[in-house]
Amino acid sequence: MREYVFGVDLGGTTVKLGLFKTEGLLIEKWEIPTRTENNGEQLLPDIAASITNKLKGFKIHKNDIEGIGIGVPGAVLNGKYVKRCVNLNGWGDFDVSEKLSSLVGIPVEVVNDANAAALGEMWQGGAKGFANVIFVTLGTGVGGGIIVDGKVLTGHHGAAGEIGHIKIKRDADFNCGCGKKGCLEGYASATGIVRYAKELIKESQEESKLRDIEDLEAKDVFNLAKEGDAVALKVTELMYDDLGMALAAISCVTDPEIIVLGGGVSKAGSVLLEGVRSAFEKYAFPASEQTQFSLASLGNDAGIYGGARLIMNT
Repeated sequence: MREYVFGVDLGGTTVKLGLFKTEGLLIEKWEIPTRTENNGEQLLPDIAASITNKLKGFKIHKNDIEGIGIGVPGAVLNGKYVKRCVNLNGWGDFDVSEKLSSLVGIPVEVVNDANAAALGEMWQGGAKGFANVIFVTLGTGVGGGIIVDGKVLTGHHGAAGEIGHIKIKRDADFNCGCGKKGCLEGYASATGIVRYAKELIKESQEESKLRDIEDLEAKDVFNLAKEGDAVALKVTELMYDDLGMALAAISCVTDPEIIVLGGGVSKAGSVLLEGVRSAFEKYAFPASEQTQFSLASLGNDAGIYGGARLIMNT
């Protein structure tokens, strides 16, 4: 294997890039703007130019690069072909691997961004040392990635690992962003936590500091739950139960060694970890009850680590 590899995380606002040694050492990371004008026609040329400039700066020849792994916000087929990037206006279906490789002269592999983060956490993060992983990212929505025997599970349509769209409620009265009702994302995301809190404030007569917060956020709910606020505690218990039940269902299919919780909501820390673990054990198939749990540790760098690891997995 050659000495170096690039990891790229294509986001809606910025593109994160990292130059790695193939044994896992991050040499340098940097960002460039995500330019989406004119149907995103400059996205890949910008990435290619940035990588070329970095090679010149470090005096590294292209022949010393094993490849470029890039995570994108959309379904990916065969490690190459992107089926529409949901957060990039106008970036439709095309072969990202072929296009970027032709621009920079280095082999390119492509993966969904949540799957890239899962690979990164497996390689150098919260799931280091494990080969069977469920990674969940809890933010405005709920995303995730599933790794089986060290390989990302992508599925026939490139849609495996869409943890947030597991149906957990039959009687939901609001639509998820996907257009369906009852998705986990509507209950376990930061948005879902706030919705739960507002519902309980209306329904309950209990005293709660949640009532005094005008622009309520998920972090407020967790902070007050840690203080023993009765309504906040009920909200978090509902969220733990929903997420624990969904993860128990996934574990019946993939039988993970470890489940990693990431995203902004995971900043709640050990209270979240223990709450979800307890709910998981309540619902899990007996053989899976002792599945380990951890918090993600790479933060916003998980995607570039995962992109780099993708190259070494191929």
